[in-house]
Amino acid sequence: MGEKNQSNIGKKNTIKVLVPDRQISPVVFASPHSGIEYPADFVTNSPLDLLALRKSEDAFVDVIFSEAPKYGMPLISALFPRAFVDPNREPFELDPGMFEEELPDYVNTRSSRVHAGLGTIARVVSSGQEIYSKKLKFKDIAERIDTNYRPYHRQLRRLLNDTRQTYGCYLLIDCHSMPSIGGPHDPDAGKRRADIVLGNCFSTACNEKVISIIEKVFLELGYDVARNKPFAGGFSTRHYGHPHQGRHAIQIEINRELYMDERSIKKNKGMDKMTKDINTVIETLALVKRNDLLA
Repeated sequence: MGEKNQSNIGKKNTIKVLVPDRQISPVVFASPHSGIEYPADFVTNSPLDLLALRKSEDAFVDVIFSEAPKYGMPLISALFPRAFVDPNREPFELDPGMFEEELPDYVNTRSSRVHAGLGTIARVVSSGQEIYSKKLKFKDIAERIDTNYRPYHRQLRRLLNDTRQTYGCYLLIDCHSMPSIGGPHDPDAGKRRADIVLGNCFSTACNEKVISIIEKVFLELGYDVARNKPFAGGFSTRHYGHPHQGRHAIQIEINRELYMDERSIKKNKGMDKMTKDINTVIETLALVKRNDLLA
């Protein structure tokens, strides 16, 4: 298994890519929200402390899925945190109320994610607390997107394109975790969530055969599984999932209380079981073949 770090000259690495010695399946794993490298000035300038900022992390998801390369499939992880830049959004989904100046016309200011305060540059963490105490400058945010968001998607596209060139198709597994209870801005506010939520944008991002394979494994392992509610898939699932072209994408959301203490963001006794069970899912996905994705 090899490891690559995507870096910018003079700046720290922004992503990590773990690749197998030989890719044996048209499956690529991605963890966009598990980064923990918080810039010091970002933390200093926020009214929130580091623990509060970390509430938006899909904490430890990159660790839970880290065995994928050993089974012959690559894994890409963002090292920067979601509260800093969210790579599971369009490049410019921004809240105009967060900025000193008027935003360019190409910025999407009206999406549901922006309205919820969770655009490419989030206004709030998952608990609803405000991340910033003053207005932002667009040029600073554009640079933040250029040096974090864009390298992530360049490398993800490269992995997917290489996989498609080899197999004629691909399956992207976008790996996430979710708070156990719906947050204040969520449609399921205050409700306990399923153990696992599989999102394929209501069957527009992945075919029925593949999502059923994944669902069956989780059910056999004893998990409560839901589809597309409350999460059907974010930008990556929609953008990279076009099943009629042999390009599939599924978002997996894991209920955080199954493997961590959500208040302290520390692993709990369920971490070993979750990792073991995810390895079973990964092992099953290693058996996905070209015909499964081109049917």
